Amino acid sequence: MKRRDLLQKIDDAARARGRIWHLVRQGAEHEVWALGGRQITIPRHREIKELTARAILRQLEEEFGRRWW
Repeated sequence: MKRRDLLQKIDDAARARGRIWHLVRQGAEHEVWALGGRQITIPRHREIKELTARAILRQLEEEFGRRWW
């Protein structure tokens, strides 16, 4: 999955639910994003492996609901 598509999917879901999805900090290989009280680490690679993308989306189930994607 393309990194920008993953970030857009999360941003769209957050906006639809009235939540704030924002960048906390940038590193050389990863970025830390926050949604509510949860921080998510996202790799700064152009392509993110499908298993990694699904794991990131699963981390947000508590905020968005089960199988929200």
